[in-house]
Amino acid sequence: MTATAVVTGVGVLAPNGIGAEEYWSATLRGESGIGRITRFDPSSYPSRLAGEVTGFAVRDHVPSRLVPQTDRTTQFALAGSDWALADCGLTADSLPADERGVVTASASGGFEFGQRELGHLWGKDPKHVSAYMSFAWFYAVNSGQVSIRHDLRGPTGVVVADQAGGLDAVAQARRRIRKGTPLMLTGGMDASLCPYGLAAQVSAGILSESEDPARAYLPFDAAADGHVPGEGGAMLTLEDAERARERGARSYGEISGYAATFDPRPGSGRPANLERAVRGALADAGLRPDDIAFVLADGAGEPESDRVEAQALTAVFGPEGVPVTVPKTMTGRLYSGAGPLDLVTALFALRDGVVPPTVHVDRPATGYDIDLVTGSPRPVGGDAALVLARGRGGFNSAMVVRRPSAA
Repeated sequence: MTATAVVTGVGVLAPNGIGAEEYWSATLRGESGIGRITRFDPSSYPSRLAGEVTGFAVRDHVPSRLVPQTDRTTQFALAGSDWALADCGLTADSLPADERGVVTASASGGFEFGQRELGHLWGKDPKHVSAYMSFAWFYAVNSGQVSIRHDLRGPTGVVVADQAGGLDAVAQARRRIRKGTPLMLTGGMDASLCPYGLAAQVSAGILSESEDPARAYLPFDAAADGHVPGEGGAMLTLEDAERARERGARSYGEISGYAATFDPRPGSGRPANLERAVRGALADAGLRPDDIAFVLADGAGEPESDRVEAQALTAVFGPEGVPVTVPKTMTGRLYSGAGPLDLVTALFALRDGVVPPTVHVDRPATGYDIDLVTGSPRPVGGDAALVLARGRGGFNSAMVVRRPSAA
């Protein structure tokens, strides 16, 4: 019998809340963490807004010896991993080291660390470049540092697929649980709000240039003109459901379905493949469209991407057939951290029977035919939710989560 992967611990850092319950409370209140960038002077950039994590005192959460070795994104991952493991109730000696693994997602690696050390190289000389530069910038550094800190010697890896990568990493961890690994730590964090990181994002031409935090990121709105970047994300512990029950662990819910597809190149004339990912995730979960209580959409905030997503949802669920929300309008798009944070949001929404709103969207564009939750949270019943994530270059990922089983 194939093992069922359940979420037994979570650790969250988001622009509108540090800690899972703090984030969830702020999200239900509709509190936005988007504002003008404060980590550096953004005045020379066309896009100056972002979702920054505030109030994170790194030395309160990361051992002092690791601070000079790590980028902000890794510091987030270390803190989130500490919290997720503490939340699940396991200690370092609860399982043999080779029965504990880690898979994370990364979209940018340690941009801020890399920028600083390159500045030392060109502004001073090579002797001033940190030896830690050899790995602190790398996409796999979060998995590496987390595995060292918690002695995780089981399956280890990293997924790089822009925003879709966060769901892909959780799916890879789920595969390892189903193959017999007792515990997997997974998720994603991103923190590329530095001059170099923002320059790279601006170059894509898909950031909003609005100066108003309430009008900058408007997915499915008639005024949508791009997105706002953000930082943070979530780490999760996954366990086999039966083992978790045997040790009396609390389960937030089950990762019950997943599928990923890839879009054809632009201009090919072939349709996007998001709908196929949605149907694949439902099939993997053994569910019908009417079993889904709500959808956390990718919500790109670009008219064409929004149209493709709305059409996929309408094709699967029917016109206005399921409540749809984009709570990342309160945080910005967190890239590799977005999907894991949306999974936490979906699990808490199922737990509490309420869907958070898509804030600031007050004039949904015509022709989308989706039931967008706006204004205030909406009560909802049901046992399953769908989370979508899409990445630049054609990545599509869909994941279904369920309430914890009563068995």
